[in-house]
Amino acid sequence: METIQSFPFITDEELAAKFSVSIQTIRLDRMELSIPELRVRIKSVAKEQWNETLRSLPQEDVIGEVIDLELDHQAISILDIRQEHLFTHQEIARGHYLFAQANSLAVAVIDEAFALTARADIRFMRPVRLNERVVCKATVTGTDDKGHTLVNVVSTVGGGSVLKGTIEMYRSTTEEKGEDQ
Repeated sequence: METIQSFPFITDEELAAKFSVSIQTIRLDRMELSIPELRVRIKSVAKEQWNETLRSLPQEDVIGEVIDLELDHQAISILDIRQEHLFTHQEIARGHYLFAQANSLAVAVIDEAFALTARADIRFMRPVRLNERVVCKATVTGTDDKGHTLVNVVSTVGGGSVLKGTIEMYRSTTEEKGEDQ
């Protein structure tokens, strides 16, 4: 219980390794102690922490779960690939889910009431498969000559890149500055 309180995003697998027990033992102990599974813990922390902070869109519109957010600097989300994310006859995630995670995180990191994608340059590095966890990091890097905010996005699975790119974000202050869109 202390470990989960200190590290709320620790997985059952990591707990099993830490305590040298089976994953089933961890799950049974969690149930006995009324500790929710990782996904529920993440949602709970995210709702408490980010609903007050997100300005450009509500938490439920972000694809994946926001686990870190520093407006106009960086944000991180995770997306566990499940059956509904896959192509019908293959165990490969549809690219639009990976793009949606990166794009919605790029919108979320903007400290404005209104932000839209102006342009995206995205490269997919490798297929993502069922049960893989995609960690996406969005980092604000500056502005372009049109006043759009540039956000670099990198999605990884197990530390290896699966998506990289730059997303240009139109924000409400772009218009206020009299910039061309």
